[in-house]
Amino acid sequence: AYVLEQNYPNPFNPSTQIRFGLPKAGHVSLKIYDLTGREIAILVDQFRPAGQFTVTFESKGLTTGVYFYRLSTANYSEVRRMMFVK
Repeated sequence: AYVLEQNYPNPFNPSTQIRFGLPKAGHVSLKIYDLTGREIAILVDQFRPAGQFTVTFESKGLTTGVYFYRLSTANYSEVRRMMFVK
């Protein structure tokens, strides 16, 4: 099954890790958004094999607040919330 785990640590400063799992190979997108829906960062945008993955997000230039991360594939999409605290 597809899995998008809660980032750790949360809240975070200066970085956090996001883990996700893919049941089959395919193109994967993992992006960070602010509260207004503006894209802040692209962490993954490429073909990945099936398996478990961990990506580190660095908070360069962010202001304190709530952010969202979204994992998207051809058959799956999930969004989770995270908090950055200075």
